[in-house]
Amino acid sequence: MTERWNYIAASPRGMQAFGGIHLYIEKSGLPSPLVKLVYLRVSQINGCAYCISTHSRHLIDEGVSVHKLLMLSVWRESLDLFSHRERAALQWAEALAEIAQTHASDSDYQVVRAEFDDKQLADFTFAIALVNAYNRIGIGFRQAAEHSLLEFASGGRH
Repeated sequence: MTERWNYIAASPRGMQAFGGIHLYIEKSGLPSPLVKLVYLRVSQINGCAYCISTHSRHLIDEGVSVHKLLMLSVWRESLDLFSHRERAALQWAEALAEIAQTHASDSDYQVVRAEFDDKQLADFTFAIALVNAYNRIGIGFRQAAEHSLLEFASGGRH
């Protein structure tokens, strides 16, 4: 896949604005592995190769097992791998990523609401919205994955 054009060079201030939200999420107090797990799951749903590669590498760097990453797309059937809080976060992330179908149902909201306080839920929802936006930018402009996960796993450049 060939990148369509350098959108970052075309609008550096626009990307800085997105970067500001990203930095806010990083400092929000939400657990980094949980946020990145959600970033990865949303990127899987949206089909963003660049983001899937990036978030997978970051999760491995944080000590998340490759087995858990491989089972992420079937987290509902992998009860022993995902905590109740992770499951609530993933359910909410999927509901928002597929909002045209789910309309962020009351049942999805109740599940996530039971696990996160007001600020955490707001910040977590901002994080989901951010990764959805990044996915649309990456896919729209054909941003290719920089490195394969196999290259990373074998000790190659990352």
